[in-house]
Amino acid sequence: MSRPAAPLKGRAARLARLMPSTGPSTAARTPFVLLVVLLLGGGLITLLLLNSALNEGSFRLSELKRDTTEHTDEQQALQRDVDSRSQPDALELRARELGMVPGGSPAFLNPDGTVRGAPTEATAPPSPSPSPTPGAPAEVTPDPEAPEAGASASAAPSGSVPATDPAAESSPPPTSPGR
Repeated sequence: MSRPAAPLKGRAARLARLMPSTGPSTAARTPFVLLVVLLLGGGLITLLLLNSALNEGSFRLSELKRDTTEHTDEQQALQRDVDSRSQPDALELRARELGMVPGGSPAFLNPDGTVRGAPTEATAPPSPSPSPTPGAPAEVTPDPEAPEAGASASAAPSGSVPATDPAAESSPPPTSPGR
């Protein structure tokens, strides 16, 4: 047994007249639902854009790492090449190919202008002639840029500087007193 609703009096009655009595209104919920849908849609789109930007950055990072690895490998190969060419044996071989010979005994200039030691001309040591192996062809083609075996430093190719100064050959080097 339900009791009928008591009639409203006073201020409550006036407010009740202003409100429609047809039940809950869907018109008041529509802006709220639309706002929630827009916020969720905007959030999803923002997430997709962020995810795309992160993936693009990840691809760029992996590409840069690969480039760095390639450049590091190339740098190491070049360093190995420089190291192999800087070894004393390789330097000596290359110097001989260019026609250079070991220097003679050095002479030093003292602060007072006197020379200590006797400068000598650098000459090429006699190179051992390779003995042909039996059954191998005896023909050897000479290198056109390399000087011939037994050539002295004065017979160097044109454009090179002679090993000694002509003025030094005409007079003996001065010696310091007491040495």
